[in-house]
Order: sequence, then C-alpha cells, then structure tokens
Amino acid sequence: MIKTIGMLELNSIAKGLETADRVVKAAEVDLLLARTICPGKYIILITGNVGAVKSAINTGEEFAQEYLVDKLMLPNVHYQVIPAINEATNVEKIKDLGILEFFSVSAAIIAADAAVKSANVDLIELRLGIGIGGKSFITLTGDVSSVKNAVTVGANTALDNGMFVNKAVISGPDKQLIKFL
Repeated sequence: MIKTIGMLELNSIAKGLETADRVVKAAEVDLLLARTICPGKYIILITGNVGAVKSAINTGEEFAQEYLVDKLMLPNVHYQVIPAINEATNVEKIKDLGILEFFSVSAAIIAADAAVKSANVDLIELRLGIGIGGKSFITLTGDVSSVKNAVTVGANTALDNGMFVNKAVISGPDKQLIKFL
C-alpha cells in the first residue's frame, strides 16, 4: 500500500531527467511519473516509505538547485490519489461531478488527497499540468452533498497560497459531457 508520495518540479527538462536519475538512485523509492509538463517543465513523482521518500526528495532538491520550481512530500496519501494521477481509476458510474482547478501541480495533489479524505467521493482524474498551460485539475464524483463537501475542502487547501483557480459542481451531468471526462 502506498503511504507517501514525493514530487519535484523543475524548469529544465535536461536537469529534470538528471534529477530523476539521482532521486531513484538515492533511496528505495518507486518512480511513479517522470515527464514533461507545460510550459516546458519537468515533473518527478515518487513513492515509498516516509524516510526513503524524504531522503530521495532531499537529494533531488540539492541536485536541482536553481532549477527547482516546487516540491512536495505527502505522507499517508489516500489510496485513490495515485490511480487518479495515472488516469487509471475505474469509476463505473458518474453521479454528480466536482471539478477543482489550480495554478500548480502540488496544489492539485494536496487538494485531491484532502477532498477524497473528506467525503464519500471517487476521484476520476488528477491532471497534472499537461496540455493546459501548467495548470492542474481534479475531477471527482459522488452524491451531490459529498461532492460539494469535497470540492469545498479541496479548494480551501489552496486558497491560502494563491494556487486555487476555480471550482464547479455539476448535478447530474449530461451523458454527452461524461464521455469526454
């Protein structure tokens, strides 16, 4: 079971690839994601036990230096977060729909974790800065009261740091819209 995730975001693709190699060699961690995101940044997402992730993130931070844009270490992550990042959720039925939009990747990950821990909802997707100008967004589903609660909690996690963009709750989304989620 995944307990901790760590993330590094760099503004250099070359340095990002080098850093990813250093990170996975630094400690016993699994590389969940290592790829470019918009606008020309590179993201590294790892998982493992708390100590290993902390050690690997520290190594990556030291190596990345001035190329580091953001970092994240999130212990006790909810089990739905990783599949949502990898677009591998198996949500069978979309009930009511919640959408949260952020200016940063780490804000979206933190908000997704908080949202799914706060209410009986299922994460559909956690899109991390790819093809959307570096923004990130979350889609989730459940009954309307649970979705409203999760969206409020998720939005509140990013309001203080200015990373929140917008939110929406759609009660009973049309089937035509659902096929594009």
